[in-house]
Amino acid sequence: MAVPVWSVDPRTGKQREQVAVEATAADVDAAVRAAHAARGELAGRTARIALLRAAAEELEAAREEIVAAADAETALGEVRLNGELGRTTYQLLAFADEVADGAYLDVVIDHADASLTPPRPDLRRYKIPLGVVAVYAASNFPLAFSVPGGDTASALAAGCPVVVKAHPDHPATSELCAAALRRAAARAGLSEDVVRVVHGFDAGVELVKHPLVAAAGFTGSIRGGRALFDAAAARPVPIPFHGELGSLNPVVVTEAAAKERAEGIGGGLAGSMTMGSGQFCTKPGLVLAPEGESGDRLLEALAESVAETAGGPMLDTRMREAFLAGVRARAELEDVTAPVAAAEGEDQAVRAGFLTVPAERLAGSERHGLLLEECFGPVTVVARYRDVGEVSAVLAKLPGNLTATLHIAEEEAGEEGGAAARLLAELTPLAGRVLVNGWPTGVAVTPAQHHGGPYPATTSTSTSVGATAIERWLRPVAYQDTPPALLPEELRDDNPLGLPRRVDGRREG
Repeated sequence: MAVPVWSVDPRTGKQREQVAVEATAADVDAAVRAAHAARGELAGRTARIALLRAAAEELEAAREEIVAAADAETALGEVRLNGELGRTTYQLLAFADEVADGAYLDVVIDHADASLTPPRPDLRRYKIPLGVVAVYAASNFPLAFSVPGGDTASALAAGCPVVVKAHPDHPATSELCAAALRRAAARAGLSEDVVRVVHGFDAGVELVKHPLVAAAGFTGSIRGGRALFDAAAARPVPIPFHGELGSLNPVVVTEAAAKERAEGIGGGLAGSMTMGSGQFCTKPGLVLAPEGESGDRLLEALAESVAETAGGPMLDTRMREAFLAGVRARAELEDVTAPVAAAEGEDQAVRAGFLTVPAERLAGSERHGLLLEECFGPVTVVARYRDVGEVSAVLAKLPGNLTATLHIAEEEAGEEGGAAARLLAELTPLAGRVLVNGWPTGVAVTPAQHHGGPYPATTSTSTSVGATAIERWLRPVAYQDTPPALLPEELRDDNPLGLPRRVDGRREG
């Protein structure tokens, strides 16, 4: 019997419309096989560039309908969602430019040299696509990390067809975006099967196990991501699983920084931790702030700003209940106080809040380890420290994170080898992106970006944002002593495609 997939309004908890039915094992098999059969159509860089650019245009043309559906399913608001759609189209265009540039192929040619010891054969290396990529859409970014998001864009750019497991929190949005991508494929002269979408929990499990799936990208919870990661590793032929699972995103505020601008830091923290109802993967969930007058001023500014923040719904009822239960469990711990209590709001809304605890509790109590785990939603923990030794003790207990932030005073910025430099060195092993005097919410789509981090932030060392995200879906191949007529065009001496490359140790192009 077909299981219906409903679009649900998180503001009321009521069903809006039936969008699809959950995919059976046979449906998943058909989708993967269709995508696999279409992989040859993505071999040409020109076709991929056309697809990515057409996808951006089709999404833009359907902006009004897509944003309306996404708002109805996520309650994230049209302003936020319009911005997210702009980010989504931008990253599609950015990957089109990356394909056009060709540097991602990493072409290296070493001509034969008999004079070397040992003699060197003719070797030519570049990267080729892995095959069908399974993408698991995120709940909190219905566009930028879902059907048309960065995993899909980078996989298509690499030449890999995609099968997306849609997130149950926004199935209607997923179908609208998938239709736009399929229209783009047709415009580019490609099979629409280069992008397929399936729905349902069981479909997600079947997808990662399918023998024709060559890699997977996931954004979600530690529990769900770890289960899929284990399934990917347990296959007869294991596959790469690039998962983003969870992050606390610690922030350290030096005493000098608090003294210099306590109110600004407190207000900035409030804005960052409540953005999107606290449902960003980069939300600062733990802040180390000094005891004393300066730290008190920071907390007063934070309390004032958080108290003024309007409540809002979370993405679904399950997340709302988990958030409220998580806050209660943390607030019950010894020496934990709630200057502004996170709580239920009207209807399906929640109100933001924050907790405080002495830093020594985090460093010395196993029970307080709960405070070092992500609580998804608009809450953060402020640990008050007496000296930098307590900061170091807490940092030593943290798992991997997407981000780590250090707030310093102007006077500390020029102290090479000083306390700020030492703290930065302690934060660096904890995260993939380290910020100074900023806030981690908001991830710029740019070549230098790295959105990843040590486990459990991610399951690999790669990034899911930025130009190098394409590397996840490629593998290197070297040709040795291969006759010129048999070489791929990318590796020929005359460089017919005009690619940047390294030849005999020298950069060209």
